[in-house]
Amino acid sequence: MKASDLLRTATEAEIEAALAEAAAANPGKWITHSINAGIACREIAAKCPGLDSERAYSLGALHDIGRYVGIVRGRHQIEGYRYCMAKGWLGNAKVCLTHSQVLKDINRSLDYWDISKTDFDFFLEYIESVVYDDYDYLVQLADCLATSEGFCIIEKRMIDVARRYGVDQDSVARWERVFELKDYFDQKAGCNIYTLLPDIEKTTLN
Repeated sequence: MKASDLLRTATEAEIEAALAEAAAANPGKWITHSINAGIACREIAAKCPGLDSERAYSLGALHDIGRYVGIVRGRHQIEGYRYCMAKGWLGNAKVCLTHSQVLKDINRSLDYWDISKTDFDFFLEYIESVVYDDYDYLVQLADCLATSEGFCIIEKRMIDVARRYGVDQDSVARWERVFELKDYFDQKAGCNIYTLLPDIEKTTLN
């Protein structure tokens, strides 16, 4: 395998086609959330030395593509990985697995993951061994900035997710990690990254 293959991500045309197909299979607000996550990644990456804004958009826009299979929870990560691997989008496949694992504190309940033990064992080994890079961190952050309506501050997104899915003993630690990621990208971008997201004040106050 060539080094370039390891970096392969979906093009803008491929992203549009994939999301259109996914929307037909499982329509919902997750589609616009995904697009907005991609936009957040692109806008932040454009201000950060060493990051490619179009690659960042691709990774953000397809981080939830596994939701095309239907209303699932943890399963969407491994389904997204499979989908992107089948397309040859190895960069996107990685982010499908890493975007929700900010602490690598994987819930060990198979009921939570709604996947087979074989898939879970693969997922667990992958996350425990994978090395995160700035693109993984950026998508993890963008996932907490993007809603289906636009962009919001981290606190609003966290409360929204907590209301829908609940919290556990590690929730506060994960939230703290997301704030650390914001500080990290604030420094890389040389500004408060909230200022890079269109109409964030409107969506936050909505």
